[in-house]
Amino acid sequence: MSTIHVPQIAELGHVGIRCHDVAKQLAFYTDVLGLTLTDHDEKLAVWFLSARPDTEHHEVLLAAGRTADADAQLIQQVSFRCGSLDDVIGFLHRFREHEVRLDMVVSHGNAIGVYFYDPEGNRCEVYWQTGLEARQPFIEHIDLDTDTEELLARVRASVERFAATGFTEKSYVDWTRERNAKTAQEGK
Repeated sequence: MSTIHVPQIAELGHVGIRCHDVAKQLAFYTDVLGLTLTDHDEKLAVWFLSARPDTEHHEVLLAAGRTADADAQLIQQVSFRCGSLDDVIGFLHRFREHEVRLDMVVSHGNAIGVYFYDPEGNRCEVYWQTGLEARQPFIEHIDLDTDTEELLARVRASVERFAATGFTEKSYVDWTRERNAKTAQEGK
């Protein structure tokens, strides 16, 4: 009797995003996020981008041909992992400098993230893993302008308190309910 191999996913390879204005999106993902253009095909209208071009050909693919309205909610989020908290803080400053629309700056207990929108309204995140464990969802608003040691002490204290149960700030719960209700109304 032969053993059946159970296939497993090793990791997420890449995300493809259809765009209304590829040039604007391409400028954002390369100039603001710092991804490297690794390939493109003008005839097929696709552009390949990577944060690690030496090891991963692309993590993001931008493609022409988005047919959904600009305000359509297609993507819940695309997240980019950073190697340090300083990187996340640096991106926050860069986003402010480039007037990138921000969503929220939060601790997830196990990560610290900045949520933002690309030029076509796709919600994205840059985050750093804290090394702590916390049940999700865990959404606590934080101020990255706080002294780093003080900020990390607050995150650790919050995780000690809520790691087993998770934590979601009331403002986020209210916002999510309002957004879901609005989407349900628009769908009728």
